[in-house]
Amino acid sequence: MIVIPAVDLKDGRCVRLSQGRMDQETVYSEHPVEMAKHWESKGAERLHVVDLNGAVMGRPFHQSPIKEITQSVHIPVEVGGGIRDLATIEDYLSSGVRWVVLGTVAFQNRSLIEEACHRFPERMILGIDARGGKVAIRGWNEVVSLEAIDLAKQFEGMGLSAIIFTDIERDGMGTGLNFQSTKNLARSTSIPVIASGGVSRIEDIEHLLELETDGVIGVIVGRALYTGGLKLEEAIKLVKGRRKQRMT
Repeated sequence: MIVIPAVDLKDGRCVRLSQGRMDQETVYSEHPVEMAKHWESKGAERLHVVDLNGAVMGRPFHQSPIKEITQSVHIPVEVGGGIRDLATIEDYLSSGVRWVVLGTVAFQNRSLIEEACHRFPERMILGIDARGGKVAIRGWNEVVSLEAIDLAKQFEGMGLSAIIFTDIERDGMGTGLNFQSTKNLARSTSIPVIASGGVSRIEDIEHLLELETDGVIGVIVGRALYTGGLKLEEAIKLVKGRRKQRMT
């Protein structure tokens, strides 16, 4: 399992939202590129970058700074937010982005996911955001009747790299991950799962490590890293130590 710092972009700045609400932001940096470099210097093996404006608008808003981030660090970057067509996917991948995260479009346009996975195998990530177990789309502003687990099952065998599962009600709240819903999703699919939403302390990482055998391969951490509630170096040391134990 790996620990993945989040770099969320809104209006050109690095922010964190509470439960995905665009009007409840905390600005942590005016310079997202420098923040990305900071997490790399602390040992991050991967970055999770989100175009928050793009997620709401339904089209990319931060393409330029995202490309700058990708070209400024030496670790792989996954990008989501407002990606709704093949041209945008191709543009991001050609600029150095390793994985593209597709969320709303998975609910609206399954054929696009199929085509993207066919053309770029293992480069697509399905983003499933849930509120009360139901899928949320359009920057978390609309909750549909489909269960998160049922959506995940629709994409079995398609060649996705992973599923990022976010419990919106926990995101940015520092209340801890929803381990049960994460476990349920991971056990319902053969697609690797990356957990997200609510990690607040090192104990959350320790608990999540128990789900590795269920297919959880990573965890995205945001606010806790920015506030200092969780130290990236400590979290990385923990997961690497567990990795070494399994190899011996």
